Amino acid sequence: MKKLTADDPESRSPDIVAENVAQLKALFPELVTEGPNGVSVNVDVLKQLVGDKTVTDADEKYGLNWHGKRRARQLALTPSTGTLRPGPEESVDWNTTQNLMIEGDNLEVLKLLQKSYAGKVKLIYIDQPYNTGKDFVYPDDYRDNIKNYLELTGQVDGGRKITSNTESSGRFHTNWLNMMYPRLRLARNLLKPDGAIFVSIADQEIQNLRIVMNELFGEENFVATVIWQKVFSPKNSARHFSEDHDYIVVYARSAEAWAPRLLPRTDEMEARYSNPDNDSRGPWTSGDLSARNYYGEGTYPVTCPSGRVIDGPPSGRYWVIAKGKFDELDRDGRIWWGADGNNMPRLKRFLSEVKAGRVPQTLWTYDEVGHTQEAKKELLARVEFPNSDVVFDTPKPTRLIRRILQLGTAPEGDDIVLDFFAGTGTTMDATFAQNAEDGGKRRCILVQLPEPLPGGEAAGLSTIADITKERLRRAGKKIREEIGGRSQETEVRRKELEGKKGKAKQAQGSLLAEAPVDPLLAPDSSLLTSDPSPDLGFRVFKLDSSNIRAWEPDRGNLDQSLLDAVEHLKTDRTEADILYELLLKLGLDLCVPIEKKEVRSEELEGSSHTVHAIGAGALMACLSERIPQADVERLGLAIVEWHTALAPAGDTTCVFRDSAFADDVAKTNLAAILEQHGIAKVRSI
Repeated sequence: MKKLTADDPESRSPDIVAENVAQLKALFPELVTEGPNGVSVNVDVLKQLVGDKTVTDADEKYGLNWHGKRRARQLALTPSTGTLRPGPEESVDWNTTQNLMIEGDNLEVLKLLQKSYAGKVKLIYIDQPYNTGKDFVYPDDYRDNIKNYLELTGQVDGGRKITSNTESSGRFHTNWLNMMYPRLRLARNLLKPDGAIFVSIADQEIQNLRIVMNELFGEENFVATVIWQKVFSPKNSARHFSEDHDYIVVYARSAEAWAPRLLPRTDEMEARYSNPDNDSRGPWTSGDLSARNYYGEGTYPVTCPSGRVIDGPPSGRYWVIAKGKFDELDRDGRIWWGADGNNMPRLKRFLSEVKAGRVPQTLWTYDEVGHTQEAKKELLARVEFPNSDVVFDTPKPTRLIRRILQLGTAPEGDDIVLDFFAGTGTTMDATFAQNAEDGGKRRCILVQLPEPLPGGEAAGLSTIADITKERLRRAGKKIREEIGGRSQETEVRRKELEGKKGKAKQAQGSLLAEAPVDPLLAPDSSLLTSDPSPDLGFRVFKLDSSNIRAWEPDRGNLDQSLLDAVEHLKTDRTEADILYELLLKLGLDLCVPIEKKEVRSEELEGSSHTVHAIGAGALMACLSERIPQADVERLGLAIVEWHTALAPAGDTTCVFRDSAFADDVAKTNLAAILEQHGIAKVRSI
């Protein structure tokens, strides 16, 4: 049985450097050699393999460089030692929802999500700080970013404060680039091959953003820069120009694999079609058959149904089709000669043959997608602020985000949408609304720093993340009231009660018994409702240090440090905390169903061992604080019995608390029983 420690790769977020080296080794084994600090890459061999077309750091080369870029790149590659702790008391529909609201530094959270969500996110939208001189820019710490995060958000004493990135700082653009670079690098890994990222930005940093994204995503994967008209009236107080727009920069993971979905056709577009001649093919509109561009076969006479001969196209123009094609279309009734059959010919275009939607354009006006005042009114309708100083100044309208959802996600799929600069939660609010309108099953993941919010405490809004959660609760409640839908949580509990007797009945001689319902753990997926009501809930998780204790000795009290190290897990953490860290570190979805059963103890009278099955048996765990030798065989066989019943498609990992075993013999015996029955990956923490 392998013991997991804080330094073990399985207890950390992915080691991207090691993965990159492994991929290089798979392509070019001769590149990888041994150096003074372990594995290294032979750059001279690389030059030979690419025909010596490389450049050195001393050479001039195209690109954007700034102080700290190398460190920012390294920061993205450094594994996280944190975890995400569940917060069901702040969540909505914990047992059924597929949405996540994560409080924490988005750099660390993006690292923690790598194993579970790499290549699974369909759409990323972010509205990061624009670097106007008033924005907060996060000061990452290369040495210990978890400790840095806890200090900055006031969760531990440290003295560090959140500050804005002022133009007088001397590192105005540098600070912003150092914040954005590692986050965008990690975000790209999460996108599906046919996924895309939409980034809101203003004039201050758009040129730098484009260059950085060209480097990280590839210039060939740039799609468009959308101009959003964000205000409905000019600012007469502007010194030079009234700034009426922001940008939304769009990149695909692969421009060849991704294409925007068509937008719904408008009533105005539909009104252009009619059927004055009662054509059996339905409504149509007509288009000009001539153009200014020269066409060698575009000059010939045509005869109207009335008998009038038209010598050719209008002066200076050419027919856009050859004579043979024209006659073919005329025979098929696709040429319109006017009501009296005597007009200049026009081509009939039938509504039934045009695209089902409209191609998106790069100019989005406020009447189509909303403006900043609309966004602020939406926020005020959702959240009761104690005073105007606490109100968020720059939210985005839900109509704007819904336009992005329409372009980047499909209602018929279960696409994942990610926003790791969540702000007030507009992206999930918009996802709720869009799913309610088109019956979609989109999932949403938000990440928001719990930045302190002075003055908001009176309304229970201590941080910006509190605003996010409150908005989402009210948004879901409002939609549920509008559609008259039932809470999915309520529906699942009803099903649990109805099916309790049948589900609790066990086969004769089974070692397993049903465990009482735990509100932290999702029920059997068979209980999930088929109610068409949209998912209007969210699970709250909070970034914290790992549940696995690292060796951090107190130099003044080494004896106590040694005693504390006997228990490998932190004593202030719950079983659910540990389970969800296992999900993250083993690459399982944070919304995967978790079931549990009880195995009666032979030695501990009146006690039992709780066994968890996560993801239909992909992970099984028993975190009992004590597993006596007398219970080893019974517990092992019970796990085998349940594992056989679940019949997972892939390998199963089974995890136990290391300090629970009386000795190594008990641990070895349990591992042997499981391995004999096909569960080879047995770990202890």
